[in-house]
Amino acid sequence: MGLITNAAARTKSGEQGYRMMLRQGVLLRYLLSPEHGFALDVEAGEKAGGAVLSGSLPVHSLYGASRRPDPSLLREVDILVFDLQDVGVRCYTYISTMKYAMEACSEAGISFMVLDRPNPISPLGRGGFMLEPASTSFVGSLDVPFLHAMTVGEIALFIKKRYCPDLSLRVVKMSGWDRGRFGDQFSGYSFRSPSPNIRSVEGAILYPATVFLEATNVSEGRGTGHPFMQFGAPFIDGEQLALRLNLYALPGVRFKAVRFVPTSSKFKGEECRGVRLQVTDRDVFDPFMTASVILSLLHNRYPQEFGIDRHRTFFDRLAGTPRFREMITSGMTPRDIVAESRREAEGFRPLLLYP
Repeated sequence: MGLITNAAARTKSGEQGYRMMLRQGVLLRYLLSPEHGFALDVEAGEKAGGAVLSGSLPVHSLYGASRRPDPSLLREVDILVFDLQDVGVRCYTYISTMKYAMEACSEAGISFMVLDRPNPISPLGRGGFMLEPASTSFVGSLDVPFLHAMTVGEIALFIKKRYCPDLSLRVVKMSGWDRGRFGDQFSGYSFRSPSPNIRSVEGAILYPATVFLEATNVSEGRGTGHPFMQFGAPFIDGEQLALRLNLYALPGVRFKAVRFVPTSSKFKGEECRGVRLQVTDRDVFDPFMTASVILSLLHNRYPQEFGIDRHRTFFDRLAGTPRFREMITSGMTPRDIVAESRREAEGFRPLLLYP
């Protein structure tokens, strides 16, 4: 067996999954790690190297020179297993890693297995635009809504049907999971940070509302204690921005003016003024509406400094389409943007394993 995993993939008792497999006598040949590396100590976008764990178990990177398993590695195993915690957003790259691995296994005639895990933000439902072929990239490789509300097991079924129908696939289902509950509402399940900057379920809930800021000249909070939960820049008036955002009375969220100095990433060592998001009612919170309001307001108030057009390639890949950016820059209202995205996604039919 080969195993795609990282240090956050643990059993109910807290034991790392690969250690449990070795203890149970599984013939584990190697591990494959996604973005952020096996130890979750590599920042987003930075290449991750391999490693050797105790017992001489090699770890090969799927976010280094190549993002697909090497055919020579696949020849060493009968089956490749996927065990990673996803966060339920298309641009989060673990599902792209799974797609690339499934395609490689299909070509090599190797079976693929997914150990399913909860989508921690599934109650938020589906939202955002579908992927357009011209915007396909590693941060958007699947023709699903931006918020897809599926588990990795359900995504795997979709990938098999759409991209590699000849693949031998098995999904090991969860028991006791309810897509109507968030990832911190299950007895016996502990949400563990799947990457350096998603540190809690609340962070995962806010991630789809703020991740688009990565493709602008505004800090999304990396290098602070609240990544994706706050944003800002030296050119922003945080008090005025918080006031204007709160005037929208967006469901389930409030905004508070803050100042912060990132220790890494954008504006390292510089004071940024901006806002922090506080989810007041996660049951009614709408991440894509919130994102549309934030982006529209920043573009309207700071059209030169915001830089959404200067980073258009990256932004369009995150969004899965140039239409989201064009709607923002043309002055389309957030309500109309969200309505358009909903109409576009109406035809999406997921393959579901759970009620």
